[in-house]
Amino acid sequence: MIINHNITALNTYNQLSSANSSTGKGMEKLSSGLRINRAGDDAAGLAISEKMRGQIRGLDQASRNAQDGISLIQTAEGALDETQSIVQRMRELSVQAANDTYTDADRAELQKEVDELISEVDRIASDTEFNTKNLLDGSQAGAEVVGGSAADMTANYTSANATLEIDDNAITLTSVNALDGSGTAIDPTAFLAALNTDLSGSGYTATIDGSNVLTISSDDGSGFQITTTANLGLSVGSSTGDALSFQIGANQGQNISFTISDMSASALGIDSIDISTKDGADAAISVLDSAIQSVSTERAKLGANQNRLEHTINNLGTASENLTAAESRIRDVDMAKEMMSFTKDNILSQAATAMLAQANQLPQGVLQLLG
Repeated sequence: MIINHNITALNTYNQLSSANSSTGKGMEKLSSGLRINRAGDDAAGLAISEKMRGQIRGLDQASRNAQDGISLIQTAEGALDETQSIVQRMRELSVQAANDTYTDADRAELQKEVDELISEVDRIASDTEFNTKNLLDGSQAGAEVVGGSAADMTANYTSANATLEIDDNAITLTSVNALDGSGTAIDPTAFLAALNTDLSGSGYTATIDGSNVLTISSDDGSGFQITTTANLGLSVGSSTGDALSFQIGANQGQNISFTISDMSASALGIDSIDISTKDGADAAISVLDSAIQSVSTERAKLGANQNRLEHTINNLGTASENLTAAESRIRDVDMAKEMMSFTKDNILSQAATAMLAQANQLPQGVLQLLG
């Protein structure tokens, strides 16, 4: 027998320390509900879990972004509803003024209301905003080409061909842009018709106004370049409008863009409506029909984008739910299993404590030998 080293007590103490350590970790897991409380619990699991948490929070914020997008669209669409009502009233007044039972003096009185309605259309276009961002004044009209000059526009009048390049995909026109002896395009209208035929399905629309200004608008606001190699008698350049972009994903580049056209009276072509004469009233009817169609088209586009965002929100909710479940399986503790382990470790700790007391009594037997 030896008394300087109690090996039995030392072994029992080590077992007690191990049981107490396991009991402490078990209590921490049971109190927090987490299997991983620090990197030492599961380094790889912690890294995966943190990445998932970032994705989950990103998805939840993306869902809120989409909700804000719907609110913006509803604001714009509500304003356009009133604009459409105003244009309908203007058309009603035009039909009324076109009737020969009215004198020009009567029509002049009707024109006063038309003038006020035009002003109200402009006011709605300039004042409709969401979080101080103007919606209907053309500032959200996206990328388009209008009169002026731009760095991304190259015009050299050396060929009878014209090439429109969109996202590196070239569309070449050769049959409609014939030049006369002075180098001026003979028929911009025919050019426009052929251009829109080639643009069909590409998400771009081309128009030419009375001043021969070529406008090419993008439905989704994506960029494009134009290269002309013919003198088409048109004015080309770039606009400053920006497409509305909504971050609807947890990662970079996961966004959608759409535009809201200029809904001012001048953009709708109704700023100079004059029904003070019968001929003017007759002409105004078709102009207002076109304006009504333009507003209806814009409202339909907004409605389609709203429906898209609603489906986006549903998808984001499902993705967040599934990712949360996956993260939970990695990080959360199985309470029943952990309680079972805790009970076992607690019993072992108590048993080791009792056995340590017994082991500490073993050297006492030496005293009997000495006696």
